[in-house]
Amino acid sequence: MKTIGILGGMSWTSTAEYYKQINQGVQKKLGGVHSAKIVLHSVDFEEIKETQAAGRWAEAAAILGAAGKGLKNAGADFLVLATNTMHKVADEIEAASGLPLLHLADASGEAIRSQGWRTVGLLGTRFTMSEDFYRGRLLQKFGIKVVVPEKDEQQVVNSIIYDELCRDCFQDASAWACQLIIEKLIAQGAEAVLLACTELPLLIKQSEIKVPLLDTVKLHAEEAVRRALQE
Repeated sequence: MKTIGILGGMSWTSTAEYYKQINQGVQKKLGGVHSAKIVLHSVDFEEIKETQAAGRWAEAAAILGAAGKGLKNAGADFLVLATNTMHKVADEIEAASGLPLLHLADASGEAIRSQGWRTVGLLGTRFTMSEDFYRGRLLQKFGIKVVVPEKDEQQVVNSIIYDELCRDCFQDASAWACQLIIEKLIAQGAEAVLLACTELPLLIKQSEIKVPLLDTVKLHAEEAVRRALQE
């Protein structure tokens, strides 16, 4: 079994889900009381959030790249970056760490393609929704068209993520707001909706949405288990 290096803490709520789901996946595959071999570096998310807000992406990449190198020194065989947004600097983190990085958009793209969907909606931080580093990869590598909310709706979702979910706060009104936004994405042709922020699956439930919801934590964790067990 390979050792998984998790770069987490962005936020700790979703990092806890990564740890749980990866271990559950290994136990399901191997049985008994097996668990995953994991080394984890949890950053102070406030520092990362400040670099994001100021556009200091190179600084954020340096912080996470150094953490990734530490995971390599601790015995990790590959990296799992437990956040969609910071995949904006995935290449820089991978290069600095010296480890292969299991890209979250690739795990998502493989799952979407396996279902035959060609158009998906996407919710995430304003960076993930408005920029091309994630949507572009899905289109170029997997031929998947991505529709996103309008600019004002992006701000609503972004505020819910940073002001509530990253603080372990879950409000019914916020879930309802996201549901209304998702309905608009469905009206634009979304065959499924990618929850491309690792905190969103903790708020938005499949029972409330009429198209499939894709949980990026689940997809990423499943791919990490396959990689660790060399399937």
